[in-house]
Amino acid sequence: MTPEQLSQHLVDALSTLVDEGAVRLVDGAPQQVRVERPKVREHGDYATNIAMQLAKPAGRPPREIASLVADRLLQAPGIAAVDVAGPGFLNIRVDAAAQGVLAGEVLAAGASYGSNDSLAGQRINVEFITANPTGPLHVGHTRWAALGDALGRLLSACGAEVVRESYINDRGAQMDKFGESLLAAAQGRSVPDDGYHGAYVIELGTRIDREHPELRDLPADEQLVAYREEGYRLQLAEQRQDLEDFRTHFDVWYSERTLHADGRVKHGIEKLRQEGHVYEADGALWMRTTDFGDDKDRVLIRSNGEHTYFASDTAYYVDKRERGFDRCIYMLGADHHGYVRRLLAMAACAGDDPDEHIEVLIGQLVKVLRGGDELRLSKRAGTILGLRELVDITGVDALRYTLCRYPADSSMTVDVDAVTRQSSDNPVYYVQYAHARLSAILRGAVDLGIAAGERADGYDPAVLDQPREGDLLRALAELPRVVSQAAARREPHRVARYLEATAATFHRFYDECRVLPMGDEEPTDVHRARLALVAATRVVLGNGLGLLGVSAPERM
Repeated sequence: MTPEQLSQHLVDALSTLVDEGAVRLVDGAPQQVRVERPKVREHGDYATNIAMQLAKPAGRPPREIASLVADRLLQAPGIAAVDVAGPGFLNIRVDAAAQGVLAGEVLAAGASYGSNDSLAGQRINVEFITANPTGPLHVGHTRWAALGDALGRLLSACGAEVVRESYINDRGAQMDKFGESLLAAAQGRSVPDDGYHGAYVIELGTRIDREHPELRDLPADEQLVAYREEGYRLQLAEQRQDLEDFRTHFDVWYSERTLHADGRVKHGIEKLRQEGHVYEADGALWMRTTDFGDDKDRVLIRSNGEHTYFASDTAYYVDKRERGFDRCIYMLGADHHGYVRRLLAMAACAGDDPDEHIEVLIGQLVKVLRGGDELRLSKRAGTILGLRELVDITGVDALRYTLCRYPADSSMTVDVDAVTRQSSDNPVYYVQYAHARLSAILRGAVDLGIAAGERADGYDPAVLDQPREGDLLRALAELPRVVSQAAARREPHRVARYLEATAATFHRFYDECRVLPMGDEEPTDVHRARLALVAATRVVLGNGLGLLGVSAPERM
């Protein structure tokens, strides 16, 4: 029995009491009742404080309400006992058969177990890794690559239609500086002081010169443009490949240039004008964001006729909404904290409700240690450590899991030695090892000819009546709720922490409950039921790792 199923039993019990007049509630029975796993096993399988919540609106002592609910709940199938404790807590025990059925439900659902429809019907745009196509992606981008992709997976698992989008900053002075740097490197000249430096600039410049010798004959201004555009193409392709190798896929790569070339910046400004939030002053065009909590109004077009970066931001948001997205999520780095208020105000200026249509998440900095020393510089870029270099050091699984394991708004340290260590104190190894151990048990069952336990209907759920079996079944039942909460709160780390707790629960179960028969012992219903539980646990760990973009190995 899952927490959701038990919650529905409680709702039904309360609805009956309200309909009969035994409990008077002006607004009727609640549509959902929260149940939790008690910290102390002796308190039951699940607990709820719903009677205490309803005491005031019902005008009754909480213990009286709890007793009425307990009597009704005992009539529901699968409920073994209900105790009223303390000021009105309900401690609930589920019978073994009802609890054990869950293993079969997990096996029947397979890869879809944990998914739900809590966000069904919503179209969500998740924008992350807004980078200049002028150099390698750095460690800050790497954190968003893992978190943004995991968030997209979670939102999809909750039924939302999700588009992962990367905004390419391919317009502005930085692009010309990039072209100048490449051209200088190709010609053996010193890169300008305000240009781009690092071994990758020399590599790119030399490559362009080698592959396109015809560019040497172009006039200087055309040559600069040609190097800029070819360097842009090559660097963007490298960024995309590095992200794909990191298992981060974008559905849309959106070019800032196209906003201007296709007239969408002009269209976005016109929409703001229609909403009444644009005015002219000092020869410039402004957006009145102070109407919606910004600390100052923002310039859209400078007095010299140049569009600001914020004009592009505004047009981009308007374009997203006109593409049909109900909610636009922005994932920005720590240095963009000041953008939050202006982006929310911008959405309001465009006629939207910021609470409904836009959301800005800020990620904090990442420090990387190896051998106790901080790794700062990229050998290739000459600046901050890059995604490709970090992946080469740690591997994809270890890095993705580690980056997803902490809240985005907290600073974190990636200790290379710790995350690559093959030991139980390394969380990613611990969870992956549990999956591999589960797989080994199931292979052993096949060798013994008792693989029937992997079928949803191949076992007797009533024999799963041992405490450790119940602990593991209740842990597996939590995955749908964890997925729903992680998506709603934009916190992939909840999945990682759940996986670690579930792996620990499995190891305790395995230490006390023998799964496979020994020697010449004949397989029993208990063996088959425990094999079903093992197979269900493997499904849960595999699905959870998949939500984080981490592999689930069958052998380690």
